[in-house]
Amino acid sequence: MSNGCITTEHRNINVMWKTVSEDCNLACDYCYYSTCGGKPGRKINRIDSTILEKFIKEYMERSKGAATFAWQGGEPLLAGHDFFEEVVSLQAKYAPKNTIISNSLQTNGTLLNDKWASFLKTYQFLVGVSLDGPKEIHDARRVDSRGQGSFDRVMKGIGYLRRHQVDFNILTVIHKGNVDKAAEMMRFYESEGFAFVQFIPCMDFRAQEVNRPSVYDITPEEYGRFLSEAFDYWYNAGEPKTSIRFFDDMLSVYVNREAGLCVHRAACPQTIILEQNGDAFPCDFFIHPDWKIGNVGTDSIDEILSHPLYDQFLKMKPTLPEPCKTCEWKKLCHGGCPRNRKWRADRSTSEVDYFCSSYKQIYSYANERMKQLGDNVRARMFQQNVDRYFKGKMPKRNDPCPCGSGKKYKQCCADLTVVF
Repeated sequence: MSNGCITTEHRNINVMWKTVSEDCNLACDYCYYSTCGGKPGRKINRIDSTILEKFIKEYMERSKGAATFAWQGGEPLLAGHDFFEEVVSLQAKYAPKNTIISNSLQTNGTLLNDKWASFLKTYQFLVGVSLDGPKEIHDARRVDSRGQGSFDRVMKGIGYLRRHQVDFNILTVIHKGNVDKAAEMMRFYESEGFAFVQFIPCMDFRAQEVNRPSVYDITPEEYGRFLSEAFDYWYNAGEPKTSIRFFDDMLSVYVNREAGLCVHRAACPQTIILEQNGDAFPCDFFIHPDWKIGNVGTDSIDEILSHPLYDQFLKMKPTLPEPCKTCEWKKLCHGGCPRNRKWRADRSTSEVDYFCSSYKQIYSYANERMKQLGDNVRARMFQQNVDRYFKGKMPKRNDPCPCGSGKKYKQCCADLTVVF
């Protein structure tokens, strides 16, 4: 987190661009962003080429070997093939030699076809597909402007991704229609061969109405029960078959690493969220005039990162409510998401995350099995790397731990020596 003394040129930032603003061909009733009702119109509001090129040029100049872009919406595929061809062309044009360029794209899957899948494979896009479970669950809420379900179209789109061997994962919103069906949904993911799945609890609010209290579609108790039931299936006697992001993040902490999801990290990631018109915000849950930190069409990246609101935002996550400071599960959630914490007007203090009790429920429920699984994973990685890099010799106390955590051996796997 910046404290005002760190120059912005040394910040590693990710970029998420709302490619077509709110335009979407579906009308999901819980969408926190779109108001187009599944009728985007004949003219799609996509990013202007001048703004796109200016930003990519500046971003690549400060990329320092890695550049990460996420394309979201609305439905980003509405921008068209020519737009994304322009994107990858500009990335190649301005990327310094040996720069690793990563693109991800979140889609509802209904517009995917052979041409799209071929493009996404050629340029190694990681694709997230929104799918809320089996057909009857998904079609209840993920509908088009005529009220027709989208499940069959989504599954057809996934078929194109598989045919072209595109890497993809599944994003599932947990709402009243599926919160009591965890085992059914886990069986569905497994039967379809979906190896990577992420859950997002449903919240009823508009991103542009950040100051309006959130209304949540599910209760903390319901979400806690859902996670516990899903965990039982996922754990699979210590041999998980499916990657569930929530549980993977938990396991990361048990093997002395940091969670991947921003919700459960110690600090919010340094990300720039860009609207289709170039307006910049610190988070996609804080897209509101009160949180605008510039516009990439007129401001430089350094000017945007130096905006006082950016540092104010980054300080919110570590400003923990009093109960969180001494909580036994602090290392697993670090207070949760600032968006889910009700703040005082001056943002100096907040209440606990709305889903605090959900997290406590799953953390305590899974703790012993996670400890065992974490120890097994650490032990396996430790032994493999001792054999590979240490020629079978045990490390010294101050050596980097062979498990790969980045910690010293004495602070990490020294307690596991008895395993071998």
